Amino acid sequence: MTPTTGPRTSWQPWAAATLLLPLWLLSQHAQTLTGGRTLVFALSIGIALGVVLQRTRFCFYCHARDWLQRDDPRGILAIALALAIGVIGMTVVQGSWVANPQAGQLPPEMHIGPVSWVLVLAGLAFGAGMAVSGSCISAHWYRLAEGSAVAPFALLGTGLGFALGFHTWNPLYSLAVADAPVIWLPRHLGYGGALAVQLGALGLWSAWIWHRHVQRQADQPPSTEPKTPRDLRSLWHSLWTGRWNYALGGALVGLISFAAIVRMRPLGVTATLGSQVRGALQERGWVPQRLDGLDGFAGCATLPQESWATPNALVLVGLIGGAFVASLASRQFTPRRPTGRDALRGIAGGTLLGWGAMTGLGCTIGTLLSGGMAGALSAWVFGAAMLAALWLGFRLQSWRGAA
Repeated sequence: MTPTTGPRTSWQPWAAATLLLPLWLLSQHAQTLTGGRTLVFALSIGIALGVVLQRTRFCFYCHARDWLQRDDPRGILAIALALAIGVIGMTVVQGSWVANPQAGQLPPEMHIGPVSWVLVLAGLAFGAGMAVSGSCISAHWYRLAEGSAVAPFALLGTGLGFALGFHTWNPLYSLAVADAPVIWLPRHLGYGGALAVQLGALGLWSAWIWHRHVQRQADQPPSTEPKTPRDLRSLWHSLWTGRWNYALGGALVGLISFAAIVRMRPLGVTATLGSQVRGALQERGWVPQRLDGLDGFAGCATLPQESWATPNALVLVGLIGGAFVASLASRQFTPRRPTGRDALRGIAGGTLLGWGAMTGLGCTIGTLLSGGMAGALSAWVFGAAMLAALWLGFRLQSWRGAA
């Protein structure tokens, strides 16, 4: 997104600075609650994540689109970098928690889910939801702070998708999920073997992507754009204009994900929304009171909470607040009046996102990123299905455009 400058946006950096005050006051209040230090840590992690996501435009949908449609591999390689950093960090942490991974014990609270055709269906639905709505759930949260006309409707649709997912969970659980294996790679390969396999797969995939890109670029004329010299002033200016470097975004997301697990649960951005929808609907008898086996799986838990003061909720509040600070500071808050098309895209795509996230026990942050870092096979299956749905969606767009 190109930043807007001029008197119409000159107030935005001042608004960003002002927004720091309520975030600080919230942290002070959280400090007085039970588990206050963890809550303040969660809020801080969320703020950092919101700033990084907004300033680097870290979005699974956008990065996949740039690679598949525009032959720009920088974003998809940034995702691979985030996963690689997180895999290394998580291996160290899990090794201290579960000394012998082959003894049968799973590391506590890690996003390691069952692998079945239901998970593939959830990944396909989530990928289709991204293609329709134009973002994943985490990106819709930070795009609220940019004034996106689609994001509010997409998040509303996500809630509807969760409601639909609660209705379909019990039949799907009986059909396939109950007996599906929960595969944690270190249990079968050991920590060293799982680390080697995952880093090796990410490295080979990245090398193939880059080699393919270089081959295509060899057929293109060389760029004649002059390179702008960098000094401290231009470096500071770049923090608040344009976007940050792709690799920096991937590295920071990986480090933030690793840092989160040191003090609290793995990162996820759907548990709070899912638990609120579930609690509200169960009170009215609109979804089953008993969701077979759901609360026994690790992932973005949707068990209704008695209080809003949970680490996941504070991460989400911090993410939105940090994204607002970043978008206002960089003058990228550009709201517009939504159209009927915006609403339709958002609700339809969001419903697919919500159903996929509920059925897959998380989204691109929870199931794919946190799960992949933990060595869960479910993460890679979900990610592959999601990417396949995006590829098919982009191909259909191309065929329609050529027709």
